[in-house]
Amino acid sequence: MQDKHYEVQNTRHAAYDINPIFLNRWSPRAFIDKQISDEILLSLFEAARWAPSASNLQPWRYIVAQTKEEKQLFAEFILPANTEWCLNASVLALLISHTPTPSGGVNGSHAFDAGTSWGYLALEATRQGLSAHAMAGFDRDKARNLLHIPQEYEVHAVIAIGYHGNTESLSERNLEREQPSNRRSAEESLYKGTFGAAWTD
Repeated sequence: MQDKHYEVQNTRHAAYDINPIFLNRWSPRAFIDKQISDEILLSLFEAARWAPSASNLQPWRYIVAQTKEEKQLFAEFILPANTEWCLNASVLALLISHTPTPSGGVNGSHAFDAGTSWGYLALEATRQGLSAHAMAGFDRDKARNLLHIPQEYEVHAVIAIGYHGNTESLSERNLEREQPSNRRSAEESLYKGTFGAAWTD
């Protein structure tokens, strides 16, 4: 089995002082078929629970598949390019968000807040020695129908959660992608005062 933390520390370097957990979090595709205890699994969703949200509405919800039968149901709406690896993960979770406000309006922050919740989950997974890989490659309408998701919820991502495994389980295409990706510099994502004004000008 590979030591993912060793691999990450040799391929990612922060330009400024940050907690190493941000570098060690990445999205592998090689998973080992090893059960996650309920205590550890629930700790991930405990972390997700504490994400900030507009008006504390906490719009995120997770539909969790642990058994072989539950994961096979998920496989019906996940694209083949993803099922070839994600079904080896211990757990699959579908992230959705509740869109209405208590007054009957639309919560304009529901997707933003759900994404923050996923980020918290991913970091806690890393802390626990797990990997979490979020996927957009699935049929949202089919997921809604198969899992009986009401219309007031928006469907966002499928998340594979498990222990990083041996890359021998991967296809040649995915083997080439099985490495932590880098990021552009922080300054390249920043504008100074107005759109388009470079941070370094």
